[in-house]
Amino acid sequence: MSGMDPKQVEILQERMERASEAQNYELAARLRDNIGALETVLEKSTVVFSDLTDADLFGIAHDELAAAVSLFSVRGGRIRGVRSWVVDKEIEQPLEELVRQIILFAYSSAEGVEAPSVPKEILVPALPEDSSELEKFLEESRAGAVSLRVPKRGDKAALAATALENAEHSLALYKTRRTADFTARSESLSALARALSLSEAPLRIECYDVSHLSGTNIVASMVVFEDGLPKKSQYRQFNIEAAADDTDAIYQVLSRRLKYLRDPESLDDGRFSYLPSLIVVDGGIPQVGAAKKAILESGVPDLALCGLAKRLEEIWLPDSDFPVILPRGSEELFLLQRIRDESHRFALTASRKKRSSGISSALLEIPGLGEKRVTALLRRFGSAKRLKLASLEEVSDVAGIGPVMAKQILDQLNQLP
Repeated sequence: MSGMDPKQVEILQERMERASEAQNYELAARLRDNIGALETVLEKSTVVFSDLTDADLFGIAHDELAAAVSLFSVRGGRIRGVRSWVVDKEIEQPLEELVRQIILFAYSSAEGVEAPSVPKEILVPALPEDSSELEKFLEESRAGAVSLRVPKRGDKAALAATALENAEHSLALYKTRRTADFTARSESLSALARALSLSEAPLRIECYDVSHLSGTNIVASMVVFEDGLPKKSQYRQFNIEAAADDTDAIYQVLSRRLKYLRDPESLDDGRFSYLPSLIVVDGGIPQVGAAKKAILESGVPDLALCGLAKRLEEIWLPDSDFPVILPRGSEELFLLQRIRDESHRFALTASRKKRSSGISSALLEIPGLGEKRVTALLRRFGSAKRLKLASLEEVSDVAGIGPVMAKQILDQLNQLP
């Protein structure tokens, strides 16, 4: 999107209406939010900043595989243009390194194209370690002084928030377009089958994740993707009473899910109707080992399994000494990452919902008692039930909790049924 053409709003509104008619409500909601962000930018283009600012302002939204950039060009105090683009990340990069890479790209010449003009001020969401060297590069391009900084307050900070919002919507739309592309989905499933040595493309993938607060309110999620798209009507959540750790929770949830597949007649009960082509767990070797144990004990044959470890995006297979590494930016890695992230989101949402009606939620309502102190309390006493039975002195002994707060905690807990 470049320039400030109001017709962009009309185009997005038409796309939103078509998405709604097709019952693609998730896409329609994202388009609605994008329309709001664009309208905000169009409104701001009529506002003159009091200091007649000449600046470029960058908003950057990123995840493990891609980064979206929204660049607002302000000249004479007015927003004169907006540019947006998305780049695939070859390696994992913190925001500071991304800023450096994007600045060099934005103000460097390309074959047959001159480098864009550099304004007096460049506003970014974070400063790279070599920001002084980067300023020198920009000053040489401009043949004058350049200030590279992070806006903290006022109109510039507000505009930075709008730029970030634009970038977030651009990233979401980019990921939605990739997912909606049937050819890309088919290729990603075929490539995934080759990478994992599957006999055929995994048309039904189930992914499992676990969420909890210091061992309490444990909830596991099962999300289902068919033909590379989420099948939300078949998502399931599992409440787990107690688990030694995440691997134990994974073992429990897979055991419960797979018992429905032991008897072929249970395939028609409508709850867990179909055999998965691939089971994915969020984690590495320990989680894959726990899932493998549950599969072997279930007696269900021909179940493919892998784990996706978040830090390095490594894929672990059962009994493998080395991970499978998929090319960064590849469609197959993008698909696995989206499934894993959806499973994590679903588990976290369910866990928070469960937590909101429990003792943890009641504790968080106490002024000054944040999630870290609640976690410390639950770690000390092992469960919310034991905390409720503790004495004033025992609660006071927890780091960060004094006698006054301890009394507030016990009073609050005693009000609960």
